[in-house]
Amino acid sequence: MPGMRDIKRKIQSVKSTQKITKAMKMVSAAKLRKAQEAMEAARPYANKIYEVVSSIGKRVNPELHPFLQQKEEIKNICLVMFTSDRGLCGAFNANVIKAANRFVEENSDKNIKLICVGRRGYDFFRNRDVEIVEKYTNFSGKVTYDDAIDIGKVIVDKFLEGEFDEVYLLFNEFKSIVYHVPKVVKMLPLSFDKEEDEVLIDYLYEPKPDILLKNIMPKFINFTVYRALLESIAGEHGARMAAMDNATRNAGELIDKLVLSFNKARQAAITKEILDIVNGAEALK
Repeated sequence: MPGMRDIKRKIQSVKSTQKITKAMKMVSAAKLRKAQEAMEAARPYANKIYEVVSSIGKRVNPELHPFLQQKEEIKNICLVMFTSDRGLCGAFNANVIKAANRFVEENSDKNIKLICVGRRGYDFFRNRDVEIVEKYTNFSGKVTYDDAIDIGKVIVDKFLEGEFDEVYLLFNEFKSIVYHVPKVVKMLPLSFDKEEDEVLIDYLYEPKPDILLKNIMPKFINFTVYRALLESIAGEHGARMAAMDNATRNAGELIDKLVLSFNKARQAAITKEILDIVNGAEALK
């Protein structure tokens, strides 16, 4: 059994760690509230702009815009993967990386190219046999619409240049504080399936459909990326808060066990001293 001094040192060490994890939990809880508010505010706009683009895309000729044109042969696929810059957030990043690996395996006959948003995903894939086109790191848990515009511009430019035949987004969709689901969404080219009972009414557009698409498509792409960023950031803070809460409770349980071990060691030491005194007294008789 370890000595009392060693156990006491370990108790102090675990208590220090517990203070850190508790503080990190409180910080993540504060950041989560702001991130969740931003994400929930963005969802209605993201859904509505998709609804508008979908409505137009089903009615117009796909030849009017390159984002609507389906390519006959798919060779190069871009996967935009969203992870966090920092760890200590449970399986948040591991789930995205597993989904990315699964995506690469399922499309092994294609040339997969990655755009890594977040350091954890980049660190995992940079030494593997997957081409990383671009990386975006050091967001520090904060993102702006300008960040989404920068990412969206790279995606659009390379798609129009023919470097990408298809573009997919992979991010953790925020369901609740402790529940996040890795989600793969096809972003380009856009395809809208008509439902069986759906009746399409033709509209008169002002301005013309090609001008309308030219103006609305970049906004749609940028806001789709922005929503994925917000979902990922909110999920990261939620996952870190849950992980730090578990760590704090585990530290408390460990402290209780160490205190029990310390008391047993102290009791054994006292018993040994009493026995030494009794044996010494018996020897003097």
